[in-house]
Amino acid sequence: MAPRANWKGFLRLSLVTCPVALYPATSEGEKISFNQLNRQTGHRIKYLRVDADTGDEVPNEDIVKGYELDKGQYIEVTKDELEEIALESTRTIEIDEFVDKADIDPRYLIRPYYLRPDGKVGHDAFAVIRETIREMDKVAIGRVVLTNREHIIALEPMDKGLVGTLLRYPYEVRNEAEYFEEIENVKVTKDMLDLAKHIVNQKASSFDPEKFEDHYEAALIDLINQKRAGKPITPKFKPATTNVVDLMEALRRSVGREATPAKAAKPAKKARKASSGQKEMLMPIEGKKPKETAAKKPTAKPQRKSA
Repeated sequence: MAPRANWKGFLRLSLVTCPVALYPATSEGEKISFNQLNRQTGHRIKYLRVDADTGDEVPNEDIVKGYELDKGQYIEVTKDELEEIALESTRTIEIDEFVDKADIDPRYLIRPYYLRPDGKVGHDAFAVIRETIREMDKVAIGRVVLTNREHIIALEPMDKGLVGTLLRYPYEVRNEAEYFEEIENVKVTKDMLDLAKHIVNQKASSFDPEKFEDHYEAALIDLINQKRAGKPITPKFKPATTNVVDLMEALRRSVGREATPAKAAKPAKKARKASSGQKEMLMPIEGKKPKETAAKKPTAKPQRKSA
């Protein structure tokens, strides 16, 4: 079943408008997740919303938002008051400008969404907007309200639809100078740079996400399967880390290592489709075995195959 739309409204380029729906392009639902348990009873931990002073549980209808001015002093804001200041971008993605993709600093990228026409009308207008962005080789910049906050959204064509990536505001991005100013100014020699470039050329490839495996997720699945099977858990060997003493020698050895052909390995398994998750690798739960037929067929005697 397709996921439910996170947002529905209109996409508008000047006077061209069409109804659209916004869907999450990524999912964390297939990752292994844990619940917190009481070690003594094995029961799941439950969190309650309680008054910080009285300790009494507070029902949802009595909970309002508050902005803290000073310690213990709040300005209360109701849901109705938040709806009063609703922006036009609550229901419409207005395309404000078109920019080159290279102009978007990757630090501003948050998360991707799929955008498609909503319903049977507006497909023509959607196609005009999509193909205009594609032909101009630009990224459309607009605004959309999600989770009660307005976000910048960058729209790009993908197949028959659009990919919308939420962007951060400047005040959300930290200044790099705070972290980089203490890095020493080191002069890299040409010999070192040539060796490093040689390593890069040996490792050069095209990006294919199917080649990568989530090793930690696989280790979690293995751990859970071992515990369900009652097998003892033994810590895995961790190689000792060594400090590089001679950088030039390390570069030379790296070049030699990358040039050495890897040992013949078993052919890699065909990558699973994105729709099938990691959890399918868990052991089946006891009692959920396929039903056996009521009457067993007589076993046929094995026949020798002719050469």
